[in-house]
Amino acid sequence: MYASIPIINTDTSLNLYLKEIKKFPMLSKEEEYEFANLLKNNNDTRAAHKLVTSHLRLVAKIANGYKGYGLPLSDVIAEGNIGLMQAVRKFEPEKGFRLATYAMWWVKASIQEYVLKSWSLVKIGTTASQKKLFFNLRKIKSRIAAFEEGDLKPKQVSYIAENLGVSENDVVSMNRRIIGDSSLNVNISHDGGSEWQDFLEDDKENQESVLIKNNELLHRKTLLHEAMNNLNDRERDIFIARRVNDETSTLEQLSQQYNISRERVRQIESRAFEKVKDIIAVSNV
Repeated sequence: MYASIPIINTDTSLNLYLKEIKKFPMLSKEEEYEFANLLKNNNDTRAAHKLVTSHLRLVAKIANGYKGYGLPLSDVIAEGNIGLMQAVRKFEPEKGFRLATYAMWWVKASIQEYVLKSWSLVKIGTTASQKKLFFNLRKIKSRIAAFEEGDLKPKQVSYIAENLGVSENDVVSMNRRIIGDSSLNVNISHDGGSEWQDFLEDDKENQESVLIKNNELLHRKTLLHEAMNNLNDRERDIFIARRVNDETSTLEQLSQQYNISRERVRQIESRAFEKVKDIIAVSNV
């Protein structure tokens, strides 16, 4: 299905690959919707190719944010492309989200799994808290200038544990694994010109935190959208007007629109809210 997608064969071809993917045009919302439906309903391989190639630049951009882990960027991009293909297969255009928004989480998840499996220090479990600690420890150490190769100071351990919501023992253990596996001064390039400390992350919010927050937001929006589909037309319209829109309508405005009393509008709103809440609660079980 995706045989004609550009492939990075070696590190030396990375620049050629990045130039090549810029040749693929971005899709409009309407084009994206059309191709997504062709793929979903007809298994159209041409449509799949259009959807994938138009988002290869997004994968490259996301992958660049993980270069601080010392892995070949070409490999990171390749893993991200796998996540993109999975997202394209599962994308449902009728939910109202753009493919880029949906695919971003698949791409990041695929890259993060690759990073975790590739680093020799990660011979540990992959619980959510361990992943969070792994992807955040170097950044927060940089922020507090904890560059020593030995154990962290007690105050530093306490600060990191509190900020990341993990135990102090986990912080100490993970830090020792990182130090034991790779000093900040270990050369990571063939010419010896780059060290670990050259790739310390900046002060922007880390990928793991952004992924968790945005994934949760996307999940909530999806649940809300699905829950509202279970309301009748009047319930849905009143619920949106009173609970969803930035500028909410008053009971008086809606009572005039539907030619019913304000109390009746309030009852419909309340009933719709309870329906939505119950549906979302069941979906989260």
